[in-house]
Amino acid sequence: MEFIEIYTDGAAKGNPGKGGYGVYMRFNGQVKEFSQGYRLTTNNRMELLAVIIGLEALKTNAYKIRVISDSKYVIDAINLKWVVGWQKKGFKGKKNEDLWRRFLNVYARFNIEFIWVKGHNGHPENERCDLLAVSAANSKDLLVDEGYELSIKKNLF
Repeated sequence: MEFIEIYTDGAAKGNPGKGGYGVYMRFNGQVKEFSQGYRLTTNNRMELLAVIIGLEALKTNAYKIRVISDSKYVIDAINLKWVVGWQKKGFKGKKNEDLWRRFLNVYARFNIEFIWVKGHNGHPENERCDLLAVSAANSKDLLVDEGYELSIKKNLF
């Protein structure tokens, strides 16, 4: 059986600070890449957003998906089913609720295997995602991470 591979990475300078994500997708010899930077965000948000963006880009669920990430936060939350428990408890007290809800909506459409790889260890696709994420964070085309900035405003009052 063929797999669609989705490699992902996120970056943040300052954490929180400027951040970005990188996605490298491969299937049947074809490659697609996505990246975007944000003016204020966290590393964990960018790691999770990269996975979401990759899954949302898929146009078919006819193939098994492999998501490969160096984020223990994302991979463990999924593989150890933490996110299922968080959802059952209404995400009470959990960060990144907006992104986890978005993830769960897209996750349900696919047959996905999540694989952790050690970051900054010479893995070509992971290194490419890191370059995409860091470049996006350093770009002038930075978006507002509304979910993060709204959560900051809520905590101020």
